Amino acid sequence: MYNHTDLARLQAQSLRMQGHIRQQTFSPEMEKTLRRFSSWEVAELIFKMNPSTLRGRLAADPTLPQGFVEEDGRQRWYTLDEINELRRRIKVKSQPLMPPRPAGKRAVRAAIANFKGGAGKSTVALHFAHAAALDGYRVLAVDFDPQATLSHSMGLSDVSEEFTVWGIMARDLIRETERMNSAVTGAESGAALPQRKLPPAVTGMGLSELRVTDFIKPTCWPTIDLVPSCANAAFVEFASAQYRHLNPEWSFFAAMSRYLDAIPADAYDLIIFDCPPAIGYQSMNAVFAADVLYVPSGPGYWEYDSTTSFIGQLSEALEDLGRFQGGLPDGASAEKDFADIKFLLTRFEPNNELHRAMQSAFVQVFKSHVTQHPIEMTRAVEQSGRFLSSIYEMDYRQMTRETWRRARVSFDRAYDEFRATLVNAWDQLED
Repeated sequence: MYNHTDLARLQAQSLRMQGHIRQQTFSPEMEKTLRRFSSWEVAELIFKMNPSTLRGRLAADPTLPQGFVEEDGRQRWYTLDEINELRRRIKVKSQPLMPPRPAGKRAVRAAIANFKGGAGKSTVALHFAHAAALDGYRVLAVDFDPQATLSHSMGLSDVSEEFTVWGIMARDLIRETERMNSAVTGAESGAALPQRKLPPAVTGMGLSELRVTDFIKPTCWPTIDLVPSCANAAFVEFASAQYRHLNPEWSFFAAMSRYLDAIPADAYDLIIFDCPPAIGYQSMNAVFAADVLYVPSGPGYWEYDSTTSFIGQLSEALEDLGRFQGGLPDGASAEKDFADIKFLLTRFEPNNELHRAMQSAFVQVFKSHVTQHPIEMTRAVEQSGRFLSSIYEMDYRQMTRETWRRARVSFDRAYDEFRATLVNAWDQLED
């Protein structure tokens, strides 16, 4: 017979193996570092210019970052900070290299969600975050998944649960309860509303004193920050149900939205949510805070079937939220609108007849909501998952350039559609 102690023992064994894998995958100090990017990558793949044009600009202006030059002088390598300085200072045909970003608007938010495990949510979130950073955007990624795949891939593994989404939700419960307790019933009586009491187990954790920035951790990408997750945060669904019982008027689904609203509008450009494979308290927080809903799906029938169930159950959940009135400030509504909804096929094999047939089925049903460019399954994509890195982090010299570039182009095309969707969503946001 086995019980929880055996599970704990097995986890301890696995954690030791995790440490060994990280030491082999990251640096000897078990810290993930970001590689440099070749001048060929910078010119052709990032700035979309002829490499000779970039070389000419560098030669004409020695004050521009010159990168690290190989001993043979044939190739230069740039850090992301150097790439961004080049982006700010170089113009092509009088046009800046900075990505589109409307002034006076907050960061646009996208939830990567589907309750089918293995649909590629974390892979998509990781690659879109990295592609956006290379595109010149400042990104905040939020890991809602207790499996913490995104957090581990970003190099964060030693995280306390109070600094995860669970901590944000518990902090919100305390603050919202305090706000409700300080309210009055109206001008006539001026009588205070019945006091809602939270137990010391909740109020005594010190979460209400945490600042917004305390939950945000830097990554090895200088323009990507992360609100991480960890395995110990898996109890958030149980805790959230208890919190709702403690204060039924608490609008639990709006905790993340309130948290993000407290971040300065110009702190980030994009906010990307990696959702858990379930419709629960965490995923509903992500969906409610999102401007755009991105639904990855594998190209098989069962993935299609699961995606169909997901959007149906999500529809019912959002309808239920629309009837929620308790605890919302005057004028606020629980009705949720998205600027856009997109379906993205992952692990797609262009030569697979079944995959092409399922792609046609997706398009026939969801029409323009299906992205034009699926993410193809290649050997480089498989290796990126095995080494906890995106294709953008992998050095093309570790494989044939054609293998690496094929995977890179697939994600680039998917990201280009993603960016276009977010730019259109920005137009619908209030200043």
